[in-house]
Amino acid sequence: MEALTNTLGRDGHVGQPATIGIVTVSDRASEGAYQDEGGPAILAFLEQAIASPCTVHYRCVPDERDDISATLIELIDHLGCDVVVTTGGTGPSPRDVTPEATEDILDRMLPGFGEQMRAISLKFVPTAILSRQIGGTRGTALVFNLPGRPKSIRETIDELWRAVPYCVDLLGGPYIDTIDEVCTAFRPASARRR
Repeated sequence: MEALTNTLGRDGHVGQPATIGIVTVSDRASEGAYQDEGGPAILAFLEQAIASPCTVHYRCVPDERDDISATLIELIDHLGCDVVVTTGGTGPSPRDVTPEATEDILDRMLPGFGEQMRAISLKFVPTAILSRQIGGTRGTALVFNLPGRPKSIRETIDELWRAVPYCVDLLGGPYIDTIDEVCTAFRPASARRR
């Protein structure tokens, strides 16, 4: 399991330090058989979209339910991640177990995440109906599954992330500020700090 940490943020923006986890789920990438592209696609979005201070932890694990669950628990319970985003392992094949591993560690489901991701992807490919992505919370952390391909990741996260900062607010987490030109986070007027 590769562990990588990046620190993001821009001067002059409101917000509190946040901690975000990225988990790539792939047998071949975790073995080094090919270069992971999903995790870097998520990181590229975060680098472009997040203005407030942020630390990002990256992991790459095989398509094993127990490994995925243990990694999510490590990132949330031990490293204090406010948001954890996974990529890969959400299709219908027998090795695709990311949604099950995610559900194993969640306290509450947020069905709107999966519904919205499939709605977004259906604009581009009819096979989006095969996706089993989910989202939910563990304690005060938000967790959700993204597709595995970089193009699909960006199509999805660019739109989905608009709801993430306010969800983190509601969970009692840090105020995450975004770069409006990349992703305008939606918050009710009473919740904005500009």
